Amino acid sequence: MNLNSKLDARLQTAYPNMVAWRRYLHQHPELSFQEKETSRWIADRLREIGCEVREGVGGYGLVATVHGTKPGPAIALRTDIDALPIQDEKDTDYISTVPGVMHACGHDAHTATMLAIAACYQSNRDEFAGERRLLFQPAEEVSPGGAIGMIKDGALAGIDAVYGVHLWTPIPYGIVATRPGPFMAAPDEIYIDIVGKGGHGALPHETIDAVFVGSAMVQALQSIVSRSMNPLDPVVVTIGSFHAGSTANVIAERCRLTGTVRTFNDDVRALVRQRLESVVSHTASMYGASAYLEYRYGYPTVVNDAKEAERFFKVAADAFGAEAVKESTLIMAGEDFTYYLREVPGCFMFVGAGNPECGATFPHHHPRFDIDERAMLKSAKLMMAMAEDFAAETLSGRIES
Repeated sequence: MNLNSKLDARLQTAYPNMVAWRRYLHQHPELSFQEKETSRWIADRLREIGCEVREGVGGYGLVATVHGTKPGPAIALRTDIDALPIQDEKDTDYISTVPGVMHACGHDAHTATMLAIAACYQSNRDEFAGERRLLFQPAEEVSPGGAIGMIKDGALAGIDAVYGVHLWTPIPYGIVATRPGPFMAAPDEIYIDIVGKGGHGALPHETIDAVFVGSAMVQALQSIVSRSMNPLDPVVVTIGSFHAGSTANVIAERCRLTGTVRTFNDDVRALVRQRLESVVSHTASMYGASAYLEYRYGYPTVVNDAKEAERFFKVAADAFGAEAVKESTLIMAGEDFTYYLREVPGCFMFVGAGNPECGATFPHHHPRFDIDERAMLKSAKLMMAMAEDFAAETLSGRIES
């Protein structure tokens, strides 16, 4: 039995624990930069498995290391551990016990998957070469994210390649996907404060209505994509919240808009910001109001290494069959995995977790989000297969480690 077969066999025995771990984490979520108890719980499980554990990496991050008995490359696998400020509305026995906080993006399953990978490697130390470094990263959901701190604290020191997976419910269970080059967008945030002149609802001529100005601005901002951008460049400008006023018969003096910008190209990103500043300023001025734009840069675009993406298509086809492997479209969501890819070669991949039969039909960040838990098996198998293919190629001399 070869190494991949042994890892796969160990993974199958670990599956009941994966489900139990995932459901425990789902019941006990913690927000970004607040994952103290989550981190402690993960560390306890890793020590039970027998891994070498380093805590407090980049905040509440952890690094688990498993050394093979043979010399070889050092390969990192990364997961994220934080939850979101969303009320869990699922009808399950593992619903979140924390009011207003839930794992609505699959990070609980990512973490359970990585714990199973730790168990697989720890029980097969005599079979693999080099080092497998497992990164449990905090704060993926909130910029500036946890990856930067992990890297500063040495999480990638000496690493030759890095891989990560996101379970993805828009893709059906059984399908895996990625793409070479740009893959996921740069997600920026915008905050617009409008100041007019408040007054009585019966005397609009004596006011500068911030609600009216805000409404006009929401409409005008859509012209940035439709009339200022090349149609061949993927761009999103979304206003996600509109806050103004508090009483039916009072014209609001202030209005606050918040939103997001998604781009793949730095020049396009700069142009969107320039047009935002112009539209916000001139729309407010046209109605006699003032407006202030705060533009917060988020993560850079996720760019997969071309060779490592090629490895994915080969390895995934061998593991799951060619019919299960797809080239992804560009994804407008963002990910701070990009910072790891800027340091060492690697690949970020999607594993389908959607399935109507088990209620996994809701999008990420939805109050009823759930997954087909069997996707955790495919995720673990994919990451380990990528690592072992890289290791085999390195040891054969086709890659200089």
